[in-house]
Amino acid sequence: MISTVVWGTGNVGRAAIRAVDAHPALTLTAVLVHNPDKVGRDAGDLGGLDRGLGVAATDDIDSVLAAGPQAVVYAASGDIRPDEALTDIIRAIRGGAVVVTPAVYALYDQLGAPPELRDPVLAAIAEGGGSLFVSGVDPGWGNDVLPLLISGLGTTVDVIRCQEIFDYSTYDQEDSVRYLVGMGQPMDYEPLMLAPTVPTMVWGGQVRLMARALGVELDDIRETLDRRPLETTVSTRTMGEFEAGTQGAVRFEVQGIVEGEPRIIIEHITRIHPSCAPDWPTPPDGDGAHRVVIEGRPRIEVTVEATDEGENRSAGGNATAVGRLVSAIDWLVGAEPGLYDALDVPLRPAVGRLGRRQR
Repeated sequence: MISTVVWGTGNVGRAAIRAVDAHPALTLTAVLVHNPDKVGRDAGDLGGLDRGLGVAATDDIDSVLAAGPQAVVYAASGDIRPDEALTDIIRAIRGGAVVVTPAVYALYDQLGAPPELRDPVLAAIAEGGGSLFVSGVDPGWGNDVLPLLISGLGTTVDVIRCQEIFDYSTYDQEDSVRYLVGMGQPMDYEPLMLAPTVPTMVWGGQVRLMARALGVELDDIRETLDRRPLETTVSTRTMGEFEAGTQGAVRFEVQGIVEGEPRIIIEHITRIHPSCAPDWPTPPDGDGAHRVVIEGRPRIEVTVEATDEGENRSAGGNATAVGRLVSAIDWLVGAEPGLYDALDVPLRPAVGRLGRRQR
């Protein structure tokens, strides 16, 4: 059994506790938390399970890493603390652990990552013998392994389009929704996530990964952006009111340009309420979905909907990101120490988990 730590118990960490507990090759040995109110609570409680796991949460990072875990699921946020997240991750790698995480966007495409991020990770791997695999859902499997797999079903492929279409009122992180994405803010407010070059920083690595796998050279990566205001004030179940005239929907693309044409496209269509921008693409049921469209012959369209934690689509997306990462741990433990990306790490069947109840 591979001794595994879950570091962080927010939206991703809750799912990580459940995934580690369910995996037949892993054993949960520690849970690290930052909130002092969570210290001492059982991991099963923090993970939303209906039973205890006999692992009490702690904020003692030193003692957890000193115990020499074989793997760490780093689930703490990197959105607004990327430097701190990278420092934590490097510390675990230097201790010899395999680390899987969605937290550092620039390392999704590790070959294209800037040296100031990549070099310290490689130095930690050389020193401690650990490994790192960074992935998620979008960015993640929704715009790397899934579209690449489906592209192989086509006779000719003209355009690959990956879409995330979501009602963000289902997303349990209000500060990110209101300030990073800008929902409910005046239309002259510039959200950090939509500032020029930021979408390319987050999703450009996925475009490069797909281009690399497809054997094509990119001329450029371009961005498009459209924003719509709410026509009326709306009330959401999770985040309260969003006023008329404020940002209610966002649509942007990160385009991989091949021979002058956008051929690899990652598109986000995000609303705070389904009444905003009704002419834009919508998910099948209004809440959220990930979709891949292969324009070519034949035309292929695949839509993925995931739910968890009370039929919540955002929680379902988080759970699939965690599933991809946690399922990679035993493969990474058996591989050579290194810095890996989605083209290196196979997406494997759920061996040993079909019909298996969590312990």
